Amino acid sequence: MKLQLVDVLIIAAYLVIMIVIGLLLKKKASKNLDSYFLGGKTLPFYMLGLSNASGMFDISGTMWMVYLAFVYGLKSLWIPWLWPVFNQIFLMIYLSIWLRRSNVLTGAEWIRTRFGYGRGANLSHTIVVLYAVIGVLGFLSYGFIGIGKFMEIFFPWEVVSQYVPFDVAPQYVPHVYGIFFTTIATLYVMLGGMLSIVWTDVVQFAIMTVAGVVIAVIAMTNVTPEMLAAHVPAGWDSPFFGWTLDLDWSNLLPVAMDKIAADQYSLFTIFVMMMLFKGVFLSMAGPAPNYDMQKILACKSPKEAALMSGSVPLILLIPRYLMIMGFAVLAIVFFSEDFRAMGSAVDFETILPRAIGQFVPVGLAGLLLAGLLAAFMSTFASTVNAAPAYLVNDVYLKYINPKASAQTQIRASYIVSALVVVISTVIGFFVLNINSVLQWIVSALYGGYIAANFLKWHWWRFNGTGYFWGMLAGILAAMVVPLFFPNTLPLYYFPVLMVISFVGCIIGTLLSAPTDEKTLINFYIRVRPWGFWGPVARKAMEKYPQVTRNRNFKRDMFNVAVGIIWQSCLTIIPMYIVIKEGFPLFTSIVILVITTLILKKNWYDKMDREEKEYNALMSTLDLDKEDSELVK
Repeated sequence: MKLQLVDVLIIAAYLVIMIVIGLLLKKKASKNLDSYFLGGKTLPFYMLGLSNASGMFDISGTMWMVYLAFVYGLKSLWIPWLWPVFNQIFLMIYLSIWLRRSNVLTGAEWIRTRFGYGRGANLSHTIVVLYAVIGVLGFLSYGFIGIGKFMEIFFPWEVVSQYVPFDVAPQYVPHVYGIFFTTIATLYVMLGGMLSIVWTDVVQFAIMTVAGVVIAVIAMTNVTPEMLAAHVPAGWDSPFFGWTLDLDWSNLLPVAMDKIAADQYSLFTIFVMMMLFKGVFLSMAGPAPNYDMQKILACKSPKEAALMSGSVPLILLIPRYLMIMGFAVLAIVFFSEDFRAMGSAVDFETILPRAIGQFVPVGLAGLLLAGLLAAFMSTFASTVNAAPAYLVNDVYLKYINPKASAQTQIRASYIVSALVVVISTVIGFFVLNINSVLQWIVSALYGGYIAANFLKWHWWRFNGTGYFWGMLAGILAAMVVPLFFPNTLPLYYFPVLMVISFVGCIIGTLLSAPTDEKTLINFYIRVRPWGFWGPVARKAMEKYPQVTRNRNFKRDMFNVAVGIIWQSCLTIIPMYIVIKEGFPLFTSIVILVITTLILKKNWYDKMDREEKEYNALMSTLDLDKEDSELVK
């Protein structure tokens, strides 16, 4: 597809606006690291939630999910549990509150509140920084691949090459586009930090919401239920499943059967059970050290951190799935003949740009492309912001230049941002496709993260040494284990990674001394976790009689279960809207209303009361003074 002049002008205007926002916010963001990385903790929760939702509306993930909706239909509702998407519910119900109460700048700095300042704490601090950087590089490479594949369809290289003073081999054209757009995203996040990210995300999400509605309307206008039914197998329009997937594309589109076999999702019940098993542990481990954690730490208060996490699915899912399902429906009805003719050469990850090229009119195409480009820029910028937060605050200021001025710290952040982008770009040249790096991130790398970060919340005896060896064992296993299972979906060998990491955690913990008592008591009082904290809780209550134990485990888990149903309704409602399924849509809306009322009564109202009680308790204690003594 060759874009018209008006479409190109819309995209160019968007790119200019992003850079201007970064320039306007540069002075305010560069006051200090707290302003640069967390926006000075002045931003309201709904703006941070909108920004977080915008960051999750990434172009690579959207291309992947359009493919899922095309092949798996409404059963694709469950596949994003690979991340798992329901981790936002755990954050909403209780984990964001626990995390924000620490009042720190990064996840690595948070480790100090849990493990103190001894040798084990230093080791755990180091491994978190290492993990954060590896994760950031993986996500940046993932985004780099997606934007390159996407934009080359709309900007034919034979046209662009006339204005470029060098030759590029065809296989590297996507990489050239990736470098161009990542440079712009890097520029505005370097200038404005978290403030720039949030304000540009406001613009970006507005564009994406319009784009999602537009493509859904186009799909609903051009595709009738009868047309769709003629092009999909039985069961495609239902989210329910049996022991196996039971989608037979063999007569309609044989290559889709090959994709299902390659994805290894055929035994769907086992697949969903594995995702749920992994997802619960991963969610209870808390957010990985990336932009999601930074947005939580940037909230004004623990209550606002919980509301921010809860607002993300509310803001994100309906416009995103209107777009995803719209693209999928258009592709199924109008591209199936072409796909049959292409045979095994079909690249389902190009459904998204092909649908835009064929169905979106001039002007709207520019807006839609700007919206999808915004999706990429938002995710990329938020991830870029996370890397210097760790490397500058937790490495440069700790070990290299502790007395660096605010301006030196900001300049160091600029340099780190540029370096991580360059390195991730080089990695991107060696990655085959979006799905390969996605699977490695969500199953292999996260497999090494879960054990140590689950135990840090729930077991008092777990210490910094155990954390270090558990994380190190998990990261090394994530690098090595896939070599022994080259043709296996990473999800299926994830338990192996978790067991290896758990063994490292337990051995490292039991062969070293416990974390010092004062650190544990301060952590317990400040964060107020539930779990195996009996000995620490008793000592805390002896020292501070006004302290009580957190006995909300059962209530929190009930609210999590209700929240997952609530989130699933938000996902499937726009899918039903696009395919015009009336009764299932009505049923989903009723369930959404019921779960919303339950959460209002059993989560929000009680959180509001407990927040006031917590603030009253903390005002009677002087933990900040004791924390400063621990540092000494």
